[in-house]
Amino acid sequence: MTLLQEKLAAFTAPQEAKAKGIYPYFRAIGSDQDTEVMMNGKKVLMFGSNAYTGLTNHPRVKAAAIEMTEKYGTGCAGSRFLNGTLDIHEKLEQRLAAFVGKEEAMMYSTGFFANMGTISCLTGREDYVIWDELDHASIIEGKRLTFSQTLKFKHNDMASLEKVLRKCEPNRVKLIVVDGVFSMEGDIANLPDIVTLAKKYNASVMVDEAHSLGVFGKNGRGICDHYGLTNDVDIIMGTFSKSLASIGGFIATDSITANYLRHTARPFIFSASPTPAAVGAVNAALDILESEPERIKRLWDLTHYSLKRCNDAGFEIGNTSTPIIPLFVRDFEKTLMVTRMLLDAGIFVNPVVPPAVPSGDTLIRFSLMATHTKEQIDYAIDNIERVFRELEIIK
Repeated sequence: MTLLQEKLAAFTAPQEAKAKGIYPYFRAIGSDQDTEVMMNGKKVLMFGSNAYTGLTNHPRVKAAAIEMTEKYGTGCAGSRFLNGTLDIHEKLEQRLAAFVGKEEAMMYSTGFFANMGTISCLTGREDYVIWDELDHASIIEGKRLTFSQTLKFKHNDMASLEKVLRKCEPNRVKLIVVDGVFSMEGDIANLPDIVTLAKKYNASVMVDEAHSLGVFGKNGRGICDHYGLTNDVDIIMGTFSKSLASIGGFIATDSITANYLRHTARPFIFSASPTPAAVGAVNAALDILESEPERIKRLWDLTHYSLKRCNDAGFEIGNTSTPIIPLFVRDFEKTLMVTRMLLDAGIFVNPVVPPAVPSGDTLIRFSLMATHTKEQIDYAIDNIERVFRELEIIK
């Protein structure tokens, strides 16, 4: 055994969970991502998906992906910077920019790269990146890679944010980066007050719309549109892998910032282009969002119904008001046990444990799609309540 292997062999948490029968990861699905999925030949209700709009198996989305594959092939064999730019990439970027209300957009191969590549290169050594303590891991990686000073503020705490801003040199660049909807807790960034503070201290604002695109705003334009603050936010990031039923990510901003990013952001320059199929799927998903506003209304009707049911059952759900409903367990092993017991009952949920949340905040993440039925939600919540009571998580 090498020294490296000896070091890594000390990591035994997965083996211990497997030995107890509560290992919750890499659960293979044998069907499309719908409200019901097939696992080991059995139907399971899916409440662990990010497909809020329920479009991942929509016939128009699949047909568009197939059409683009037939015309352009399965891949671009290179980065956008060199040989990998297709005309459909440029057309989709123009459409995305118009959709979220910015001058230009640029696509990355993943949403993770969009955040990491943007945050890591925009600011210099004497500048500041300021981040919410519950920001997504891709934002954390971006701030780790920057040469700038990085300052953390307490989650959604405007007094904490202002205290951090006061520490900064007034004539240096200050970039505040927040999730629009926080992906584990389901609560919303206090964007109006963040913008107010940014103006007071001459800071710029970047909002990660990964979990708010397709959910908030007119036709799903996101949290910036929802608050009417699109023009006050400097950089909008979005993903394709959730409401837009594909894979990839994008940054939408002004033309000056976009020009700089296209020529300096390493994950953009050195990663392969989004596939033709991915581009086709996103275009079709946008078509549906713009032509079917009732789809988002249905998602919100189900969200309000589920939140009431969870509150009535006595779950601790924090400050969520979105289709992401955290059900706090606050015990690492019980969180894994809940996940396994629910899967045995035919319900797929995601366990959320460190490092995704602090050790005392473990939870299961119950997330909704516009295509769920109330009967599916009732069955799931009834069983979650039963399991939580069996494990004495709620009394």
